[in-house]
Amino acid sequence: MKYSLRQLQVFLAAAHFENITRAARSLSMSQSAASSALKELEQQFDIQLFDRVGKRLQLNELGRLVRPQAEALLAQAQELEVALQQHQQPGNLNVGATLSIGNYLAVNLMARYMADQPNAKVRLDVENTAAIAQKVINFELDVGLVEGEIQHPELEVIPWREDELVVFASPDHPLATRQRLSDHDLKAASWILRESGSGTRQTFDRIMSGILPELNVLLELQHTEAIKRAVDAGMGLGCLSRVTLEDAFARGNLVPLAIPQRNTQRLFYFVLHKQKYRSAGVNRWLELCRESVTEENHS
Repeated sequence: MKYSLRQLQVFLAAAHFENITRAARSLSMSQSAASSALKELEQQFDIQLFDRVGKRLQLNELGRLVRPQAEALLAQAQELEVALQQHQQPGNLNVGATLSIGNYLAVNLMARYMADQPNAKVRLDVENTAAIAQKVINFELDVGLVEGEIQHPELEVIPWREDELVVFASPDHPLATRQRLSDHDLKAASWILRESGSGTRQTFDRIMSGILPELNVLLELQHTEAIKRAVDAGMGLGCLSRVTLEDAFARGNLVPLAIPQRNTQRLFYFVLHKQKYRSAGVNRWLELCRESVTEENHS
């Protein structure tokens, strides 16, 4: 075999950081050792994997082509190492989740996964849908859990569970006692919403199709708790996932508002890279996610 796993590690780190110094540091190597490993890999096959722009390394077409295969091979090698050292298949995971999922669903899933695999760790990255999708594309995450719909040729997007968005208000809001809100009510209200790029905002814009340009968006915030506090303070109406609002509805400090003329249903999705090796850990994570839905439906 003309290449080593260490050379592949250096190649992938250089692809990620676009800088050999930072790549070497991430692998606890000297810069010269990392440079030599990358140079040897290219010389052994008489190829060039990067375009050198000053100190920046930018993947060329060949580098982009072989990167997923190198990722898959290294992931399999790491999984074998875990199995040999710890006598267990599922190992560490890098999971990305959007805010609603990350703050209200993912933590329990992490606890169950790590209870099954006591030596495994799960790193949870909570960002909006667009950011999670990009990190899956860049091989920075093993799996993403998102609220928004994504279309990208490198991504496999798999439906996970049903959800719905709920319009809500402070109990003291003038619209709080209405049995249902008309489109006229929606256009007259002030709104506190998630930012563009979030799955929740994407769904909200779809729900309000036809009247969206006429809505008065007072604030756009990146965090669900900030939106809930602004609505609680009487600044306007909000619209978030029901899973983020159940506790507030139970306490009575926020109230749901019905808009039956609008379809508020949506789905949560798994997002995986089509060319990334799907480890036993990823498969176990997906299995736990699906089991959680079955348990909820039977409770």
